[in-house]
Amino acid sequence: MDIVVKGRKTEVPERFRKHVADKLNLEKIQKLDGKVISLDVEVSKEPNPRQADRCDRVEITLRSRGPVIRAEAAASDPYAALDLAAEKLDARLRKQHDKRYTRRGARRLTAAEVADHVPGVATLNGNGHPVPTDNSDSVPTKKIGSLEVQGDGPLVVREKTHVAAPMTLDQALYEMELVGHDFYLFVDSETKDPSVVYRRHAYDYGVIHLSTDTMVTQAHSPDAGGALGG
Repeated sequence: MDIVVKGRKTEVPERFRKHVADKLNLEKIQKLDGKVISLDVEVSKEPNPRQADRCDRVEITLRSRGPVIRAEAAASDPYAALDLAAEKLDARLRKQHDKRYTRRGARRLTAAEVADHVPGVATLNGNGHPVPTDNSDSVPTKKIGSLEVQGDGPLVVREKTHVAAPMTLDQALYEMELVGHDFYLFVDSETKDPSVVYRRHAYDYGVIHLSTDTMVTQAHSPDAGGALGG
């Protein structure tokens, strides 16, 4: 496996490429993740003079048979930025490596068991395929151009359903960091509520939980009574 170094709107000198090869020890990386497929390093430069202390940015992307791991950092020069990004990559690789060995021996849910642990998901058979349900009362769908319209609306452009086992908040933050996203949707293993973790300013995180309020549900129910008469 080779390290691919490229510049975005900037030239990458040969000296820096050699520094990347020395800094990112492939043998050490492969010990932490033996299924690495590629390792890319992208260098970019911010032309705004007001950001001189963060003008050089380095992003490292490691692809393997598992989750994609990204690490990026900005500094006053590309060498300092690379050092910071390499430290982040090493920390995330070690965390993934430790998690992998901690989970060994733990029993994982089968596809057929997910419905018993995650409320509201489709029922699956022993082969992991959805069990057909009665759609006799379903809303008719018609095609308008390349779009689908259910009943009188709204328009459904794209819809995805993911089946996933519940996880802890710490695991959700870990998964979000691995993919480098600003948010991550999951089912809380403690509350069984759909939840979202998201990145706030600097290194702060936020979390949103969705739970059912019986009072609100009754107020919006079609059977709920109207205002009392005099």
